[in-house]
Amino acid sequence: MKLLTVEALRQADSLYLQFEGTYDANAKVEHALEPFLQALEQYAGQWMPSHVKGKRRRTYSRDAFWAALQDRSERNVPTVYLERPTDPAMSMEIALFRAETPGKVTITLRGQPFAFFAQEERCRELVELVRVWACHYPVSHACAGSYADSQLADAPRFGRDMQTSIRDGFDQLYEVFWLNVFGPQLVSLVGRERLLSTPAHRLEELPNGCVLLVTWPIAAAFARPEARLAQAHAFVHLRPELDFDTVLRSLHERNAALTPVEPHFPPDVAPLLFRLLDRTFIGERQRRIAEFNAHPFPEPEEWLPANEALPSDVPDMKKALEHSSLMAESLVAILHSDVPSVFEQTSESLTDADLHFWAFRFPEMFERDRVDTHLVPLIGAYLGEVLVRNLGGHWIPRQKVEESQVRVGSRVWLPFLRAHRYMGSQQSLLDFSLTQLYRAAERHRG
Repeated sequence: MKLLTVEALRQADSLYLQFEGTYDANAKVEHALEPFLQALEQYAGQWMPSHVKGKRRRTYSRDAFWAALQDRSERNVPTVYLERPTDPAMSMEIALFRAETPGKVTITLRGQPFAFFAQEERCRELVELVRVWACHYPVSHACAGSYADSQLADAPRFGRDMQTSIRDGFDQLYEVFWLNVFGPQLVSLVGRERLLSTPAHRLEELPNGCVLLVTWPIAAAFARPEARLAQAHAFVHLRPELDFDTVLRSLHERNAALTPVEPHFPPDVAPLLFRLLDRTFIGERQRRIAEFNAHPFPEPEEWLPANEALPSDVPDMKKALEHSSLMAESLVAILHSDVPSVFEQTSESLTDADLHFWAFRFPEMFERDRVDTHLVPLIGAYLGEVLVRNLGGHWIPRQKVEESQVRVGSRVWLPFLRAHRYMGSQQSLLDFSLTQLYRAAERHRG
């Protein structure tokens, strides 16, 4: 069963809903959460979760939900996950902060494809769902809309450091989203009269004093010019100190950042770049594609024509080859927990290693001397072993290990020189990737 993964959320936009409310932590949990489940079952429709997970995954039912919650009952903050693996896919988590007074409930939902919410009736049902939740669980703040757009708005930090954003939450009116529910503190901050006069598609004061505001009928149409105009009008009405033209311009800039960009990557680097994109936040994905398209990735220069190869000068060929193999195995020992594929010594193993070194910023993490004297030789040996194993190459060992070469077809490659350049900086991990050198050697082996 394929669930809505972090990787999927980074490849395409999704509906994003964040809800923070209060509940009676002294009441029986079945009574406290009955409205949550009742509204979900009434309004979710086609995206109703099919599975629920506590310690293990179960087919969704009320009994399965209570069992999942019981699985987590010993935790300080019991959390239950609701999932739907088929289109429209969704993932939701509900967490109960029982120790707080009153108890706090947080709900986070993501759904794909976002285009599913291009129909007004589906969006209306989603609004009704949030309205019912907000009536039963008075909110401090709730919002829903495009996940990518929320990232471009820098939610939930809004320019603050992470610790401050966690401590203070949505304590000011930082942004107006497609759907918003403002709790008593925000209503008081803005002013109830001003809030209830906001130009909006839907505006409603709820029985508990919270205010529901929807800027546009269709969630997936948030980037249309008229939808952005409505969003800007609502935001500036609630924050009159803001300049309307500036707000509208920033919304249009976010639209531009989300405009699809066609990847045109050099073939030898493409496998790595596409994998890197899968680790990029969806709000930054198109910008990263444009940057990769424009970047002049240099062709590998760590090679010589076979007739210019340095001859082997080692006294014991077998011992030299064993030494190269042992160095490669040392890299496997370092990486195997995080990069299991290094055992296979394939081109994919090199790409996985590239990703790992990039994600953990190896050239910046360790002292330069440690990188050059300890890590670089192991990477060079491993790269050489992969060339030998997969491309029919053979080592030409040298007493100075950094001069050792691997002959593949009509070229000899210099894996240790490549490894040295590779570990030069964070950017050099891309400019001198292991993936690219392997692909170039494969292409030129004849």
